[in-house]
Amino acid sequence: MDPLSQAVLGASATQSISRGKEHTTAGVLGFLSAMTPDLDVFIRSSNDPLLFLEYHRQFTHSLIFIPVGGLICAIVLHYAYSRRRQFSFQKTLLFCTLGYATHGLLDACTTYGTLLLWPFSNERFAWNFVSVIDPTFTVPIVILLLLSGIKKSPVIARVAFCWALIYPCMGLVQRDRATAIGTKLAAERGHIPIRLEAKPSFANLLVWKIVYETEERFYVDAVRVGLQAEVFPGDAVEKLNIDEDLPWIEADHQQAKDIERFRWFSNGYIAKDPNRDNIVIDIRYSMVPNEIKSLWAIRLNPDTDPNEHVEYIINRDTRPERLAVFGEMIFGK
Repeated sequence: MDPLSQAVLGASATQSISRGKEHTTAGVLGFLSAMTPDLDVFIRSSNDPLLFLEYHRQFTHSLIFIPVGGLICAIVLHYAYSRRRQFSFQKTLLFCTLGYATHGLLDACTTYGTLLLWPFSNERFAWNFVSVIDPTFTVPIVILLLLSGIKKSPVIARVAFCWALIYPCMGLVQRDRATAIGTKLAAERGHIPIRLEAKPSFANLLVWKIVYETEERFYVDAVRVGLQAEVFPGDAVEKLNIDEDLPWIEADHQQAKDIERFRWFSNGYIAKDPNRDNIVIDIRYSMVPNEIKSLWAIRLNPDTDPNEHVEYIINRDTRPERLAVFGEMIFGK
């Protein structure tokens, strides 16, 4: 999730077990340690635009790396901060490790994918409980954490931490409801999906993006899962067929290898952009959830050197009219 959500969750966890005067320092240690795993975003290359996709949410987010990450944070923060507050290194290590441990698990609750079992598995865990940014999740924790700091109250911090556990559980219930609606919708079309997933749309648990796969196509729809369900029929696109869609690509060229890297990152949900030549899109994400207008994609060049990488492109279409369409899905017309 976003850095603020990660930070306040880590702080609420450490303040929940703090005692007396250590309350503020425990919160600071948890706050900073919980953001540390995302320093992996600096692992990138100007020559290889997809390198950061491989390393973001990789080893720094792995469960096995938690003791290492906690130790690194403790060494830095003990000498930079906590020893001046009469904290022992052991106590600093405890709070830093606890704060660090919250990060990967929270990220796995989103749709992006987190390598929790690295290096034993390259599976990207994405439980699809919450959006990567969701104020309904974050704002209550921030408010409760501020009250906890003012009153020096571990009890209030525990309430904040409990909210951080309850909200993904609400997302689980909503996800399963959306999945059931998507399964019924596919059946009404005469489809038997190879796989079907429901993903929360941006910043809410009401509107969900339904993505399912058949032998030849991906189908994308949106559903509003409130007291009553509402379906927003969407688009379909043919699955990427490299031999037909990009016949000029040679298997040993770097661009062909980059397509497979992008396929892994996208969990196989890739297609040729129906409106643009030589663009391969990740269909899982779009600003309006029932559309195939990907937030990110790769551009290939038929005239490039065999060793050249693809271009990574981002498309955040936030024009007012598109935001209005999304708003109507959430709040109704």
